[in-house]
Parts: sequence; C-alpha cells; structure tokens
Amino acid sequence: MPIPEDVTGDEIDKDVRQELLSLPKTLAEDVAKNLVMVAKLLDEDPEQAYGYSRVALRLASRVAAVREAAGFAAYAVGKYSEALAEFRAARRMTGSVELWPVMADCERGLGRPEKAMAMAGEPEVQKLDKAGQVEMRLVAAGARRDMGQADAAVVTLQSPELASSAVHPWTARLRYAYADALLAVGREDEARDWFARALEADQGGTTDASDRLAELDGVEFTDALEDDDELDGADELDGGEELDGGEDDGAQGEAGPAKD
Repeated sequence: MPIPEDVTGDEIDKDVRQELLSLPKTLAEDVAKNLVMVAKLLDEDPEQAYGYSRVALRLASRVAAVREAAGFAAYAVGKYSEALAEFRAARRMTGSVELWPVMADCERGLGRPEKAMAMAGEPEVQKLDKAGQVEMRLVAAGARRDMGQADAAVVTLQSPELASSAVHPWTARLRYAYADALLAVGREDEARDWFARALEADQGGTTDASDRLAELDGVEFTDALEDDDELDGADELDGGEELDGGEDDGAQGEAGPAKD
C-alpha cells in the first residue's frame, strides 16, 4: 500500500522504535511507516488502517507492537476473533496486562458476554492502572447489558471514579455510560443529570452527550442548509408561477417595443 512522502516512520512512539531495533534497518523503516499509517487512519478510515496493519504484520509478525497494532485495526473493523488472536499474541510477547479490557470487549463482540464477565473478575484486573480498571468496568457493564441485566449494569458502573469530581481522560465516557445505563432502566431524570455531567467533562468531544441531552429535552435541530434549499426551491416555484401567470399579458407588452 502507498505511503505518503511526508511519512518518515520517525513519528512512532519511542518504545515502539526501540522494539523495531531488532529488525534490519530498511525493514524497520518500512514497518515503522506502516505503523504510522495505522495510527493516522484508525479513527477516520479503519478499513485503510487495517490494510496497513496487515502489511506491517507480514513484515514483522514477531514484534509485539506490530501484533498490538494489528489487533486494534482488526478491532476497529469488527474482526473480533482476529483482534483477540493478535492481542493474545502481543500479551504473550510482553507479559503486559494492559490489553486485558479490550480482549474482554472482543469476547463481547464475539457474542460471549459471560466470558467478558469472567475476565472482569480475574487477578489481571488488579494489575491494571486506573484507566485500565475504568475501561474494564465499562466492558463489564456492557456485558451485563448484553445479558439482559440492565440494573446490574447500573450497579457495575457505580464506583469512586464515577463519584469523583476530578476530570480524567476517561471521565466523560464513564459518566456517559452511567447515564445511558440509567436511561435503559427508566431513570430518565438521573440519566439527564449524568449526561450533563458527561458533557461538562467531555473536553475532546468523545461522546454525543449534547445530542442525548437535547433528545431528552425534546429539542429538535434543523439543518440550516436544508432550510435554505427549501427556501430557494420555494422562491424558484413562486418565480415560475409569476412568469406563467403573467405570460399572456406580458407577451403583448414585450411585442410592442419589438415592432418599433
């Protein structure tokens, strides 16, 4: 797959670059460029990112960072079995537990929420940092809802992290998930409050909390461009009707000067 000229491979994380030192220089450069493309495209064009990840995997399947990138690219396009296999491979290579939550979410994607719940109770969770533990809680709550246990999902999300007024990168998503879980059990007023709290914490626009709030408040947004199109169409129609209506009278008036 083509690599843009401005992508050098130097953009990759320092730790990943360190891993690539085990490869011949030219090969390491090629792998690095493909990993950069995976990172750049993962959100905006996951199918393309997946393609670049497959190239990197073909070039350096024994590098943990490559297996991890391939896992996230597969995850982004819904290839959960493939993603899980790559995450497991990366974990075997590094011994790290940081991929545990996304591995559990792959189990959900494969229709095995019970397996995800079992993973939420494993000792690996205690080894995760705070962000990882919050992520695991989100996955566990999602698994509860998958199993039809909506009330249990609400309880799963109740935690010191949720109650804290401090804002962290994961705060908006946690509050949003709690609001959504409350709404699912009919606690609409509480849900509205938590969607508002999620919006307050959502500095990067990672959720659609504002839309959910508007929906609960019964606010309907109209597309200004569509309105302009409708007005333009109406003006054209009115103009056409005036021409049609005045055609007979106007024809004689226009004919007079033409004869002069």
